[in-house]
Amino acid sequence: MKIFITGGTGFVGTYLAKKFISAKHNVTILTQNSGGAALKMAGLTYLEGNPNIEGRWQDYVKEHDVIINLAGASIFSRWTTEQKKIIRESRIQTTRNLVSSLPDDAREITVFSTSAVGYYGFHEDEELTEDMPAGNDFLARLAYDWEQEAMFGKEKGARIVITRFGIVLGKNGGAIGQMLPLFKYFLGGPLGNGQQWFSWVHINDLVEAFMFLLQHTEIQGALNICSPEPVRNIDLGRAIGKILHRPSFIPSPGFIIRLMLGEFGSVLLKGQRVIPRRLLDAGFTFTYPNIEEALKSIILQ
Repeated sequence: MKIFITGGTGFVGTYLAKKFISAKHNVTILTQNSGGAALKMAGLTYLEGNPNIEGRWQDYVKEHDVIINLAGASIFSRWTTEQKKIIRESRIQTTRNLVSSLPDDAREITVFSTSAVGYYGFHEDEELTEDMPAGNDFLARLAYDWEQEAMFGKEKGARIVITRFGIVLGKNGGAIGQMLPLFKYFLGGPLGNGQQWFSWVHINDLVEAFMFLLQHTEIQGALNICSPEPVRNIDLGRAIGKILHRPSFIPSPGFIIRLMLGEFGSVLLKGQRVIPRRLLDAGFTFTYPNIEEALKSIILQ
């Protein structure tokens, strides 16, 4: 198959591209700077273009069998009014441009559009599956609108799959890349009271979920891409500390996190207990459902 990826030079996109190419698919990555792309492989092509802006790159979309939309500005920053605008427009406009690039008859095309478990808003101990409604905070409203933009592709006949990512854990990037230095310098520990739920997924399971969904073309709509065993923030810290032989009891006070990060601090201090019900019901098997085994495979191997 011919696969087109926006955001393909990032952490998740790089893993996906490698997997698709190893499975003999051809991959095109849309990037604003093809000269700076680190990944070079046979079967991989870079196309220069900005997905936020209409351009000649859109003419190439219809030549592909699968479209994977990973583009979007990082949410890991202090949310000023301007930054929230950037976060929102980088997702909404990119998705809108991709959908408008689909041919009028797109019945042979599958569109994977990223979303996040933040779709559900903040919850306590309630288990959240794909049939739960969207929340009301900034990220939840953004995820809802983002998904709606992708669903317009159904009007052209495309198969639309919405992938709601948990926090992605893997080597050389993702959340672990930000956590490990703190633990190595004896500064790791729970955020706030540590009781908030942490819905996560090992990068290998995320990649295999995409391969599974490529094969199971009957599956459409929204799916949670996260481990079936979410953990509390304090237990995540304990697991990392145990593997690194470092203390994990030094908390980061909630008021300090809010002071430093503003509204984004609430994302770290609250959470969601999300279950990948549709993937499990479809027969997908997670290689790393357990947080400690997942972390060992990332940190020790």
